[in-house]
Amino acid sequence: MISMWNKEVEKRFFVESLKSFSTPEQLFYVTNDGRYFAYWPKNYKGPKSTIQSRNTLIGNYTEKWATDLFHQIADENNLYAIQGAICPEIDLSSSSPADIVISKEKGVRQTPDNILLIIEVKMSLVWNWELTEENEIKCVGDYSTHQGNPSLLRSDSMLKAIGKSINIRVSNYKAAKIPIIVIGNTPITKNYYTKVDNLKTSGIIQGFWSVNPKPLDNDVDSLKNTDKYGFYRYDIFEELRDATNKLLEEERNFFAGMKSNKELGQIIEQANKAKTYEEKGKLFLKLLEE
Repeated sequence: MISMWNKEVEKRFFVESLKSFSTPEQLFYVTNDGRYFAYWPKNYKGPKSTIQSRNTLIGNYTEKWATDLFHQIADENNLYAIQGAICPEIDLSSSSPADIVISKEKGVRQTPDNILLIIEVKMSLVWNWELTEENEIKCVGDYSTHQGNPSLLRSDSMLKAIGKSINIRVSNYKAAKIPIIVIGNTPITKNYYTKVDNLKTSGIIQGFWSVNPKPLDNDVDSLKNTDKYGFYRYDIFEELRDATNKLLEEERNFFAGMKSNKELGQIIEQANKAKTYEEKGKLFLKLLEE
């Protein structure tokens, strides 16, 4: 059984980082009484500092973990999950690559025709962890107990994901067929409920998906989905696989424009002259581009 994001996956980040290359001070905040925490506890009132070096480490770790997760799905379809893919035609450059794509072809350099799904990863540490005097890593609470805003609870993470997705969408008509999803490991805040639903119904982003079934401890339930499923929490791998496969199998087209009622009427009238529904749809989209 393939596991989703959980405490053990998160703990492994600290274990592997401390074993290989990081010092405790690069991974933990140090309180005024010498305790090491991943986040400042809610009740901490002492002096604080910021750890910049940890962000890159967490980003690399979560992107690799998410790539491995989607590799399981891609492999079943004889496809490839590629981390850090570049496709200049749809504005995925070496300085701003896709976190993950599912593609028909191997390799970091991709073409729009081969990319079947773009996945942006906005994950981080969810729980608070303490490095004890005995060098043990101990979970000391979920995100409601610390001062940090992890993953999709951060407004800057949401805005970056939205901005990048819009940039891809408007870069080239070749991006119109490629679904985009944002992967996180927390719920979203209430002020983004309507926004993510609008992004989904408008076709810009196909969903903000959490892959953390239980981000809160003590059996406290978190948001499962918004009204129109712009946000959805996947609790088991099979549920995630089914939703991903649906995006991979269905041919979709993003379309947008600002035209007068008269122009739209003329386009609809011309498109309606085609014989089949598929031909009508293709002609309608082609006429929108002109």
